[in-house]
Amino acid sequence: MTIELEVKGMTCGHCEKAVKNALEGIAGVTVTEVNRITNTARIEGQNLSLEPLLAAIVEEGYSAALRV
Repeated sequence: MTIELEVKGMTCGHCEKAVKNALEGIAGVTVTEVNRITNTARIEGQNLSLEPLLAAIVEEGYSAALRV
């Protein structure tokens, strides 16, 4: 399963790392790709739910939404 999110507020490599680490801390996540230039996060894993992913990003101080 793959989920792509739009993440707003990332301005540097530290921001990318913070979002990546937060997402990787969620059960079921196996791969994350975070890019501050495109404002995206791509998450792969099993039995993923959108709400915990969004909550982890918001907890780090950024906003996120499902990318359509």
